[in-house]
Amino acid sequence: MNISEKLGFKHIEWTDDHLVVLDQRKLPLSKEYFHIGSIDDAIFAIKNLVVRGAPLIGITAAYALCLVENQENRDSFFATCEALKSVRPTAVNLSWAVNRMINAYETHVGDDNPARILLDEAAKIHREDSKMCEEIGLHGNDIIPDECRILTHCNAGALATGGIGTALGVIYTAFFSGKTIEVWINETRPVLQGARLTAWELARAGVPHTLISDNASGKLMSENRINLVIVGADRVAKNLDFANKIGTYNLAVLANYHNIPFYCAAPTSTFDHNCPDGGSIEIEKRDADEIRKIFGAQISNPTTPAYNPAFDVTPGNLLTGIITENGIITP
Repeated sequence: MNISEKLGFKHIEWTDDHLVVLDQRKLPLSKEYFHIGSIDDAIFAIKNLVVRGAPLIGITAAYALCLVENQENRDSFFATCEALKSVRPTAVNLSWAVNRMINAYETHVGDDNPARILLDEAAKIHREDSKMCEEIGLHGNDIIPDECRILTHCNAGALATGGIGTALGVIYTAFFSGKTIEVWINETRPVLQGARLTAWELARAGVPHTLISDNASGKLMSENRINLVIVGADRVAKNLDFANKIGTYNLAVLANYHNIPFYCAAPTSTFDHNCPDGGSIEIEKRDADEIRKIFGAQISNPTTPAYNPAFDVTPGNLLTGIITENGIITP
């Protein structure tokens, strides 16, 4: 079962001497591609959500390091690596992938063709992520009953990874295995990744779905219309606290109150073994205009103070389990 072919779109591809990515700022109204031909292009794309999702950010950064000019200059190369790591601080896959590239670079010091070494490693990271997504889907399928009504938040699908996705990878695997499922999609304010991206993906795949406002989840849970919650993650701490899109913590508390299983789906590349707990995770703060505007249209007084953390931290003790490529971890 090749689920990637069923999804029917490419969103990241190395072509000749540059990287081509699907511009996620434009979806679902138009399907446009963004060409990354330099480190500056990559930093712009990651910072401004041309690409997003922890695994995909890491893959993009890995390919971007193949574009470093004068790769033989170690100081310049390492300075570029540090600059990339700092672009979005919460998603650990970014630093994880950059460190993989540093290791490949160091292992082949003096190699006549560092560009080839770097591109091979970036492609390997991409392939590994695709395989991890497939395995997450297979393990997650075991906990999806037939006729299941699933709530998901933000976008943890193909658009966020190098493969079929993490949370949506589980959903795709269940659906294409023949199970009857229905997906509730939180719109996911303020950037609307659920409304714009997850709904777009599920529609292309033919998965039954319904879009809801973020504050409708509790009502659905109280009416027994949600059987399971699955979300992605941007960083998982040693005690299984995890950071994910803002609003995830709310859902975990609601699911706990209503005795609804609450799962996170994440590859092991998202686990930060140097992070003891959620309090150690740096939470990215984004521009206040993401709240004060929608698609450039002003919805609030331009001078109204706004607080815009991109992520929140869900305590591990609210989890039913974390679905990884190696199996399901329970608290």
